[in-house]
Amino acid sequence: MMANTLTSIILVMLFCGSAVGSRTKLFSDKDWVLDSDEGICKLMVEIRGYACEEHMVTTQDGFILSMQRIPMGRSGEASSERAPVLLQHGLLMDGITWLLLPPDQSLAFMLADSGFDVWIGNTRGTKYSRRHTLLDPQDRAFWDWSWDELVAYDLPASFQYVHDKTGQKLHYVGHSLGTLVALAAFSQNQLLSMSRSAVLLSPIAYVGQMTSPLARNAAENFIAETLYWLGLDEFDPRGEAAVNLLKVVCKKPDVDCTDLLTSFTGQNCCLNSSIVDIFLEHEPQSTATKNTIHLSQMIREGTLAMYDYENVYENMKHYGQPTPPMYNMTTIPNDLPLFLSYGGQDALSDVNDVQLLLESLKDHDGDKLVVQYREDYAHADYVMSSNAKQSVYDPLIAFFKLQ
Repeated sequence: MMANTLTSIILVMLFCGSAVGSRTKLFSDKDWVLDSDEGICKLMVEIRGYACEEHMVTTQDGFILSMQRIPMGRSGEASSERAPVLLQHGLLMDGITWLLLPPDQSLAFMLADSGFDVWIGNTRGTKYSRRHTLLDPQDRAFWDWSWDELVAYDLPASFQYVHDKTGQKLHYVGHSLGTLVALAAFSQNQLLSMSRSAVLLSPIAYVGQMTSPLARNAAENFIAETLYWLGLDEFDPRGEAAVNLLKVVCKKPDVDCTDLLTSFTGQNCCLNSSIVDIFLEHEPQSTATKNTIHLSQMIREGTLAMYDYENVYENMKHYGQPTPPMYNMTTIPNDLPLFLSYGGQDALSDVNDVQLLLESLKDHDGDKLVVQYREDYAHADYVMSSNAKQSVYDPLIAFFKLQ
């Protein structure tokens, strides 16, 4: 382990060069203050002929999150009877995840046209959620969070905001990390009073058997910890450091980066080249390096626990115990309607890890749990596949309408 850590440090120092010690200057400076004409509504929704509203949600710890609302379908028929649906993206993505495909194939537009009131969340640190009541993205404290904080602050604030605006309980759709934060929240008895049902696409809970060569190699070689040690608090996949990191990892004999997306997500069955081009125009997005450390801990340990400070004193200070508490999936209420869909080719949400999750849900009410398995699907298929409408979204919408 020590040899791997030292190797990682040397590799990162080699490609970071003289930039080490310049904490935030490794990444290009960004001005994320938006004009009234900027935002996801203008960029991705209104040009498709849909009404769209930009909303801002402030979390209890001061982050100001961007949220988009599509209150009606293209027909323009508004109704107070429309049930709200909150869509939450995965790691290194933002709300544009749900808007990449043509309107008749994108989940957000399909839901709006099917009579739902659609709300799109954007996690802290992504392009349109880089504001805080006190902090600036150049401050270390702005990036001092992992997905624990998304469970404790982002998701509750988003749920509460939509609930207050609509006066109704929510349906929820998460992809990847968006499933993890929901499952963790549900296991802690959060959000349940505001929830109608939840759909989990490429569900992430346990990741100890993850097969993604890029993700596993980075975790096993403590790459995220090394970047953090070098002072890189923001993990920016488009930044100089991340690009150089990929060059190093891709030189390893067990990693084939000829198809970088496949190396990360698994062999997606049904992406056309045009959708990948659109994806790359908007994604990937930044996250906190601390968040990637947390996920790396989960990959190495195979457990579902809060962030480990790797220090008894720090763990005691944060948790009142020497090791981080576990999230217990068996405490999720058995009567919460759940729809899980996972793929046989998914290298991030591996089928064996999903089986561990399903085992913890074995006592769930039979009529409240729908499990869909797509042998040919990998991680990105769930948000970019040309046949996702027929394969996943139509059954998902039918599930919602039964709740």
